[in-house]
Amino acid sequence: MIKRDLEVVIREKLFKSKAIILSGPRQVGKTTLVRTIVNAVSEPYIWFNGDEPSTPTIFNNISSGDLRQLFGKNKIIVIDEAQKINNIGLTLKIIVDSLPEIQVIATGSSSFELAGEVSEALTGRKFEYFLYPISYHELVRENGKLKEKEMLPQRLIYGSYPEVINHPEDARENLIWLADSYLYKDLLSLETIKKPSLLVKLLQALSWQTGNEVSYNELSQTIGSDPKTVVKYIDLLEKAYVIFRLHPLSRNLRNELKKSRKIYFYDNGIRNAVIGNFNRLESRIDLGALWENYLISERKKLIGYKRVYGNQFFWRTTQKQEIDYIEEYDGLFHAYEFKFNPKKKSRLSKTFAKAYPGHYFKLVNSDNYDAFLM
Repeated sequence: MIKRDLEVVIREKLFKSKAIILSGPRQVGKTTLVRTIVNAVSEPYIWFNGDEPSTPTIFNNISSGDLRQLFGKNKIIVIDEAQKINNIGLTLKIIVDSLPEIQVIATGSSSFELAGEVSEALTGRKFEYFLYPISYHELVRENGKLKEKEMLPQRLIYGSYPEVINHPEDARENLIWLADSYLYKDLLSLETIKKPSLLVKLLQALSWQTGNEVSYNELSQTIGSDPKTVVKYIDLLEKAYVIFRLHPLSRNLRNELKKSRKIYFYDNGIRNAVIGNFNRLESRIDLGALWENYLISERKKLIGYKRVYGNQFFWRTTQKQEIDYIEEYDGLFHAYEFKFNPKKKSRLSKTFAKAYPGHYFKLVNSDNYDAFLM
């Protein structure tokens, strides 16, 4: 089993009189991580699975006294797939307030219910973490930097879900299974998703738009729907941790794009499964998109695990001057341009440099990308 960066972080937060909330996409290893943590602690624990039909009923309108009887002598309470339980935020609040000697850990594969309820009910009562597909940093620790860099073509095509990493011979089958339904099964169960086929068409359209600015109007025409439905479905896909948005930096120049956005997938393998393309890199016409999605999604993991607080953007003007990726922290703009081929050069836009004098610029290619992801 590959050691996850969050294991040590979460273990240090046990028994601090707060709930531990672990969210993230389906099949990224949340259950495995929590089992590893609780099995390493000498305290007894009890496990509830929100996917089991009886679990939501158990916690329905339950009091603190009932909870004490339910938990018995167990000191750690795990509620897996907690978003399936009605009023889970209030239940977690009761556990934290009434049973401070108990450590509750809740996991969720979707933010539909969990994020809203937990944020409101557990203000000041929780430690919250997000688990991604396995990160470059975690893989380097497991395989060594040289071996992992040799695996770069594999990562760009098949991504880094645990099942893909551990069973590369079944990578296509597992990714297709995930992309077909399981990854967004929570979405398909919603009444608001009236046309599941539109969801699939939208994901395919977004896959081909990776690295480009996305127009909701154009997407609606492509999939044969209306812009409001596109916006709603994109919002739901983001809440299901399938995709995430990157917004433009727009502060100093009148010709900077202000309402544009780019959309990326949390994992390259899922993106490729959606369009059914697992061809080798040398035959790909979308290598630039694969490289950009990989770097930005991996950087998102690094920022999340290191708890770096700042803002992330891309930059483009109406004259099509652009920068692939920008981070703002410590009073500086850190600008990055992505080129897979180390022989290709790139310079920072003079317009950007003049408008934002406090900046750092780096070209990230397949030779030096490890520094960007570590």
